[in-house]
Amino acid sequence: MNGTKRIHNAIFRKAVLAGAFAAAGVVLSVVSVPVGPTKCFPFQHTINVLAGIVLGPWWALGAAFTTSLIRNMAGTGSLFAFPGSMFGAFLVGMAAKMLPQKYKICAAAAEPVGTGIIGAWASSLIIAPMIGKSVGFAFLASSFLMSSIPGAIIGAALLWCLRKRIFLGQSIGSIL
Repeated sequence: MNGTKRIHNAIFRKAVLAGAFAAAGVVLSVVSVPVGPTKCFPFQHTINVLAGIVLGPWWALGAAFTTSLIRNMAGTGSLFAFPGSMFGAFLVGMAAKMLPQKYKICAAAAEPVGTGIIGAWASSLIIAPMIGKSVGFAFLASSFLMSSIPGAIIGAALLWCLRKRIFLGQSIGSIL
């Protein structure tokens, strides 16, 4: 019974943190850079790095999806937000899962790969034709990378600062 309660407690903590990351992504979406038919949100990629490393791939993917959905429902996002955030968040989580604890911060480098390459590819093949825009992979990749590289750097810097303050290792890090 004690082991089951511990598992349920960990799932509850991860769900609450995923919701907090999604809420932060929505609140921070006031900072956007319009590039053609897309809206680039560098802080979404910061959230993706934090969620991917702290929560893992599936919870980070859920937080990115929730953020994209709320932004689209509120009219502040575009359909490009879905592939433009979800692939990056998932890849960061997968990279963090495979890296030893000491090097988890390096998983932030997976965010531009997931967003700028895989997300741009999915957007050019699926989203652009769906909304009737003729936008190529090269354009989307460059606009997604302009947003995801600074966002990933900010996320890695935040995690580095939190680790240096020993905050992450004692509280949030306990659910890893």
